[in-house]
Amino acid sequence: MDITPADALLLIDLQYDFLPGGALAVAGGNEILAPLEDLSAKFAHVLMTQDWHTPNHISFASVHGKPLFSIMDLSYGAQILWPDHCIMGSKGAELALNPAKAELILRKGFHAHSDSYSAFVEADGTTRTGLAAYLRERGLTRLFLAGLATDFCVAFSALDSVQAGFETYVITDLCRAIDQNNSLALALQRMGVAGVKFITASAFG
Repeated sequence: MDITPADALLLIDLQYDFLPGGALAVAGGNEILAPLEDLSAKFAHVLMTQDWHTPNHISFASVHGKPLFSIMDLSYGAQILWPDHCIMGSKGAELALNPAKAELILRKGFHAHSDSYSAFVEADGTTRTGLAAYLRERGLTRLFLAGLATDFCVAFSALDSVQAGFETYVITDLCRAIDQNNSLALALQRMGVAGVKFITASAFG
């Protein structure tokens, strides 16, 4: 697959808290760092997201005194309650991949009252991050996503990318999943139905 000037690589949440040993570790997350660094060198446009939570964020189980990974109905809908992770300014929130190539680092989830899996729209379904406008302003029409985790922030970002009118690909072997309660299979199904395309890193030669 040829990479064109209208293509962008969007790297999702490559942060220490999502790597082995982190507060919300995604199994095998460290395995994709070096391949993604190599791949990013092939793109003229590289963007990154960074989970960036306030202390006592509404998505943290500790705030509600409830078990980890339980589900709670909040004002914007059902919320999985996560371990405290990616707190603003913490080591765990730092990017584990050198961001020097990135032209944009988009922080998400920084509103204390709302989570944000997607790089495009926060969990309330209405608060936009500005990413779609950024891409359009620069004439970027095709988006390739990779990172952590396949079944949450990658999937939500990919679905919203299609909704925003971008040709959207997920590089499946350069993602890793949390995969709780069949969440990976469900996410892949939702993405496929929505029109997200799936490729592997070998497509770039």
